[in-house]
Amino acid sequence: QVQLVESGGGLVQTGDSLRLSCAASGRTFNIYRMGWFRQAPGKEREFVAAISWSLGGTNYADSVKGRFTISRDNAKNTVYLQMNSLKPEDTAVYYCAGSPRTFSSASSEQHYDYWGQGTQVTVSS
Repeated sequence: QVQLVESGGGLVQTGDSLRLSCAASGRTFNIYRMGWFRQAPGKEREFVAAISWSLGGTNYADSVKGRFTISRDNAKNTVYLQMNSLKPEDTAVYYCAGSPRTFSSASSEQHYDYWGQGTQVTVSS
């Protein structure tokens, strides 16, 4: 099994930056891809960004391109989400997820087997 623990959420103002972290433990050698998803109140969970654990290839939702950056530190088994120029519409619970599937969609939550507990990000206007 793989355990994921997010940290770094909080309350910020429009235009501010925030960095989320996701620490993985357990059978991390199973992980092919790590992703970030978010869920705003009253909305379905949506894809934010993903990164290949070994090669480092990235994918982003159109809504965050140019503002958010996903990265990883393999030595620390940690994935980061650097969020810049935050907007009120970025307010959500952010979830870290891990996928063991090599042939899968980076943006489909159904392809992720491992999930963290979520961290709240609130952007005030």
